Amino acid sequence: MITIREATTADAQELVTIYAPYVKETTITFDYEVPSKEEFSQRILEIQEKYPYFVAEKNAEILGYAYAHAYKDRAAYDWAVEVSVYVNQNKRGNGAGKCLYQALEQALKKQNVAILTACITGGNDGSIHFHEKLGYQQVARFPKIGYKFDQWHDVLWLQKFLSEPQGKYPAFIPYNQL
Repeated sequence: MITIREATTADAQELVTIYAPYVKETTITFDYEVPSKEEFSQRILEIQEKYPYFVAEKNAEILGYAYAHAYKDRAAYDWAVEVSVYVNQNKRGNGAGKCLYQALEQALKKQNVAILTACITGGNDGSIHFHEKLGYQQVARFPKIGYKFDQWHDVLWLQKFLSEPQGKYPAFIPYNQL
């Protein structure tokens, strides 16, 4: 059984281990260098000030992680977030990504977040399909905007509404205040 829990800085090294192949071997992330354990710990703490950051475990092994962060740093965007998920490449297809996103959505609803966005590198059909199955729709494509591995790459933005934004909306609640 997969369990979801909040990430801690003690998870940083395992999360770096999951993230490293994505950095070194794919264009799924545009990082060129694998972050250090200390950098990852800092990322976890910074994100958790306002947003959820979760890990998926099975038999005490971390299968993957997911988090939300600000779409943009302007007050008008408080109700929109960007979500990201990374699953151990040797453990994909077991439902961890879906469980992580379901947990994110539940937490984000409590924060009064209305809109989820996902930034996906063009050609990453697995991620596009995964997000579409969860109700995301492509809303933008930026041709040749990212450069990695000596090639230019398109970036797609997908979007999902957690609730229909209309009129006056309840205030955003930072995650650490729930």
